[in-house]
Amino acid sequence: MNDTDFNTAVDAILLTIEDAIEDLDIDIDLESAGGILTLTFENGSKVIINRQGPTKEIWVAARSGGFHCGHRDGEWVCNTTKETLPALLSRVCSEQAGEAITLTL
Repeated sequence: MNDTDFNTAVDAILLTIEDAIEDLDIDIDLESAGGILTLTFENGSKVIINRQGPTKEIWVAARSGGFHCGHRDGEWVCNTTKETLPALLSRVCSEQAGEAITLTL
């Protein structure tokens, strides 16, 4: 994946994540700036999703740790847990919100 394809793919997935969060019936504040999407939960905790151009990855920072997702076979997959990005985000958001959250991307 070249730089242009990577940036286009990340822009698209970040917008998709924003839309999915906004469709939830849960109070999560969103802030998007410079390729970084910050989700802030009612308890003040945050999940930060950002692009890493040099490694062509999406990084997710959450209370439970930092996760690096690479693009494999048409989807973003966490290098350590092997979860897809939607599964990873659903899990960490559920942990931080204290209630079940399922993100469909």
